[in-house]
Amino acid sequence: METLQELFLQWSGQETVHCLAMGSSSASSRRYYRLTTGGTTPVSAIGCIASDIDENEAFFSFTGQLAERGVRVPQLYAVASDRRHYLQQDLGDTSLYDILRANRQQGRGVDKHILHLYRQALSDLADMQRVAADIDFSRAYPIADFGKQAIAWDLNYFKYNFLKLASLPFNEARLEDDFETLATMALEANTSYFLYRDFNPRNIMVKDDVLYYIDYQGARRGAAQYDVVSLLYSTSSDLPQPIRDELLRHYLDYRGIEGQQRDLWLRHFQAYRLLRLLQNLGAYGYRGIFQGKPYFLQSIPQALDNLRHLLDQRLLPPLPEIEHLATLDATSHFPLPTSHDPLSTSYIPLTVTLLSFSYKQGLPPDPTGNGGGFVFDCRALPNPGRYDQYKAYTGRDATVIEFLQREEAVGSFLDHVKGILSQSVQKYLSRHFTHLQVAFGCTGGQHRSVFCTEQIAQWLHDNYPVAVHVQHIEQKIAFDL
Repeated sequence: METLQELFLQWSGQETVHCLAMGSSSASSRRYYRLTTGGTTPVSAIGCIASDIDENEAFFSFTGQLAERGVRVPQLYAVASDRRHYLQQDLGDTSLYDILRANRQQGRGVDKHILHLYRQALSDLADMQRVAADIDFSRAYPIADFGKQAIAWDLNYFKYNFLKLASLPFNEARLEDDFETLATMALEANTSYFLYRDFNPRNIMVKDDVLYYIDYQGARRGAAQYDVVSLLYSTSSDLPQPIRDELLRHYLDYRGIEGQQRDLWLRHFQAYRLLRLLQNLGAYGYRGIFQGKPYFLQSIPQALDNLRHLLDQRLLPPLPEIEHLATLDATSHFPLPTSHDPLSTSYIPLTVTLLSFSYKQGLPPDPTGNGGGFVFDCRALPNPGRYDQYKAYTGRDATVIEFLQREEAVGSFLDHVKGILSQSVQKYLSRHFTHLQVAFGCTGGQHRSVFCTEQIAQWLHDNYPVAVHVQHIEQKIAFDL
C-alpha cells in the first residue's frame, strides 16, 4: 500500500491521499483501490496491486497499443519500478452489467437504452478486431494465440474443475474424442483477429453514456466469434434469445458479412458458443466448488440450461459424451441449493444493508419494517481514534485501513462475522427473502465500524448474488456496490 500511495502522490503532485479498497479480481490476485486527493477539485485514479509481472506487462502493452488505435481503454497513468503497482484512469463504478441489473430490478428489462449500449459495444468490438489485427502479441499472457493448445487448456479446465470436482461420471476417452471434434471445428474459422478474451458486460464501463473497455490483459490472437459469444451469452446477463439474435444480426451487418460467408461464420460461432460455455463451467466449478464462493455456484444451473439449449438446437456435429453429460442432474452434486436467477425480471433480489454508527447516537432503525437484523459491537477492537495521527481520518482511509489490517484481533472478528452472516445469507437466498440489515457500531462511528462495514460489504459483493447498500451514518455517506 505504501508503494501505491507514493506512486499516486508522485503522479498527482498532491500531499495527501485517501484510499478505498475496491476488492480483488474474481479471476486473479489483482487488488484494486480508488485513490483520491481532497479539496474542492479532487483528483482520482484506480490503483492496482498485482503480483504477476507477466500478466501486468501484457496489460501495459495492450493498453498502449489499443489507445494508439483509438480504442477507449483506461489511460495508464503511472507504473512503479517493481512493475507490480500501477495507476490507471478512474472510469467510475457503472458497468453495462450494472445498468442491465438495475433495469431489471426496476421492471424495465432490456429497454431501448440497453439495446443501444449493446449495439455500440458490438460495433466497437468489430472496429477493435479490425484495427487491432496488426497488434504485437509478443507480451500476450499466457499465450499469444487462441489455437489448439489454448482450446485444449479450456476444455481440460472444464473436465478437471467441473466434471471431476463435482464427481460427475463420464467416459474420458469418449469425452476426448468430443474435444477433438469441437477443437477441429473451431479452428476452421479465421483466427487472425484481436481476441479480447473476456469481453463481457462487467468489463464494459459506462461513463457519460460512453463505453470504455477494461480487463483485457488476457487478450491474444484468435477467432472473432469468441468475443461475440462472450458478450451475448454471458451467463450473468442472461439476455433473452430474441435480443441475442437481433444483436448478432447487428454485428454481422456492421461487418458486412453476408450470404455463404455468413452461414460459415455462424457455423463456427456455434462451436465457440460451446467452447465458452464449457470454459465458464470450469471456472464456476473452480471458484464455486473448490474455492467455495457461492456466487459462482449460483451461476451453474443457468450455464447448464444454456448448454442443453445449445445442444438441443442440433447446430453442431455429434458430440455424444458431452450430450450425455448435459442430460445429468448436475445440480445435485453442488453444496448449495439453486436460487432464482438474480437478473430475472420476476425475481426481487436480496438486499443487504450495511450500516456504521456511533453507539452515542443509539442503534439505527430498520425502515423496512423487519425489526432490524445483526448488530456487531466493534468497541472491543483496537481503536485508531486514540492516536492523534488517525483522528482526522475514517475507516475508509488507507492509513486507518493499514492500522486495522495489522491487528490480529480485527481479522479474527471479521472471520467470525463472515461465519455468522454466511449462514443467514444462504438461508435468506434459498427462501427468497428480500432484505437483511447488518450494523457495525463503535464509539464515534468513524474508524472501526466504518472499516468493518466496508470489509463485509466487499466480501458480500464478491461472494453472493445480493444487492449491497452501504450507509455510514456519522459520515453521511451512502452508496451501492
